[in-house]
Amino acid sequence: MKKIYYNGDFITLENNEIEALLIEDGIIKKTGSKEEIIKYQDNKTEIIDLKGKTMMPAFIDAHSHFSGVANNFLKVNLEGCKNFKEIQEKLLSYKKENNIKDNEWIIASGYDNNTLKEKEHPRKNILDDILPNNPVVLQHKSGHVGVFNSKALEALNITENTIAPEGGLIEKIDGKLSGYMEENAFIEYQKKLPIQDFNKLIEAYQKAQEKYLSYGITTVQEGMTYTSMIPIYKELISQNKLIVDLVSYIEINNRKVFFEEFKNNIKKYENNFKIGGYKIFLDGSPQSKTAWMRTPYVGDNEYYGYGTMKDKEVENAIKISIATNMQILAHCNGDKATEQYIKAIEKYSKEIKKLRPVMIHAQLLGTDQIKEVKKYNIIPSFFIAHVFYWGDIHISNFGMKRASKISPAGSSLKENALFTFHQDAPVIEPNMFETIWCAVTRKTKDGVELGKDEKISVLDAIKAVTINAAYQYFEENKKGSIKEGKFADLIILEKNPLKVDLKAIKNIKILETIKRGKTLYKS
Repeated sequence: MKKIYYNGDFITLENNEIEALLIEDGIIKKTGSKEEIIKYQDNKTEIIDLKGKTMMPAFIDAHSHFSGVANNFLKVNLEGCKNFKEIQEKLLSYKKENNIKDNEWIIASGYDNNTLKEKEHPRKNILDDILPNNPVVLQHKSGHVGVFNSKALEALNITENTIAPEGGLIEKIDGKLSGYMEENAFIEYQKKLPIQDFNKLIEAYQKAQEKYLSYGITTVQEGMTYTSMIPIYKELISQNKLIVDLVSYIEINNRKVFFEEFKNNIKKYENNFKIGGYKIFLDGSPQSKTAWMRTPYVGDNEYYGYGTMKDKEVENAIKISIATNMQILAHCNGDKATEQYIKAIEKYSKEIKKLRPVMIHAQLLGTDQIKEVKKYNIIPSFFIAHVFYWGDIHISNFGMKRASKISPAGSSLKENALFTFHQDAPVIEPNMFETIWCAVTRKTKDGVELGKDEKISVLDAIKAVTINAAYQYFEENKKGSIKEGKFADLIILEKNPLKVDLKAIKNIKILETIKRGKTLYKS
């Protein structure tokens, strides 16, 4: 079936102006003037008047955790809790409202110690006091740290003698487990949590897709795929449940299992799912003070955060990436972690450059490192909304001068280094227009302008979540702009982001999300 769209603003990202476009069989067949395009209509063509609205390419998620977004529909949401008491009240209400029995797990997420009155993480006693008979885990908003109560520690066989994996922390106070864990320790025990009811999980994945589509996103990332997720994805694929394009990045040490289970999905879509490459973690998060830095955190001249992999382990991951011809994504927040990644890539730069290695988050990528990033074809994917959500915390942790250079998009543009943006959902909502607003205004929650020189234009910010993100996925010939021959992955907007006041960008409404010419979301 043919569709013709006309009478609106078109943001093509192709340095051309058009008045209309023709879609046929999910492909953009023709663009041009209204007079030119209307000639292609026949008695089966649907003619759509945009009535002055704006059409542009659909957004592409450069990094998030699709399963995390899905699982959040089955967790207690702690966002907005101002203190330990409110956390306790939320947990108790959840147990009562959902008729949770003793010994059943309760999983909660979204608390942020930086915004709690106590300015610290809760410990197991806070949970034991109200839920002594349920195993409970609280996941920090960053996803990198969290708290287990006594019942959960017991269920996972964690004792005072348990040794934390390298690059992680199992906290003890006066020799006793506090329940708090960081990085590799927290991530490792997260994997051991019981799988939720399978039917409820599948339903949650459907809701997650609807959420991404409501934000105008048609290509989504599973930023770390564990072997425990294999049955879920096998079901989603076999039942044709995926309607967005889903790109999975897998555990590098378990790659053979994934290659065996998903033979038809290696670097190519089948039933909208493909394995894009590997994911590794090199450090933690700056707001939790676990990002690995070249200079110490403010207030502690001896503390630099810490890395989670040895140099040889990172180099080995690069060698595996090259040997298997698969892309690699590395979580790097601190500039010492980015240094470690760059040095490992430098050793194998000739072979790895063609695989477009990605630097996830790159919060504190040093401006002195950007030339190397460009030289080795590394793509920084900035979590630029940190400026708003945690910018004030970064000022406290790093000082104004260093904090002003987080997510250095402006400096990257000056060096002509390609970058993308992401939201790391479920850490925050996959709200692309909020992200674009953060990139062009660089305002913190307290209203501080954080890094005037790192601001970029609205157009460059849009490119970071469309055509640049398509390049990151090796899909620039099929997605990311309005061009003849590309997929008809499009969105219709209430207003043109290139024409509104900068303050209004974050509130632009997605009216319709179209994938391969088919409307999948309509407000």
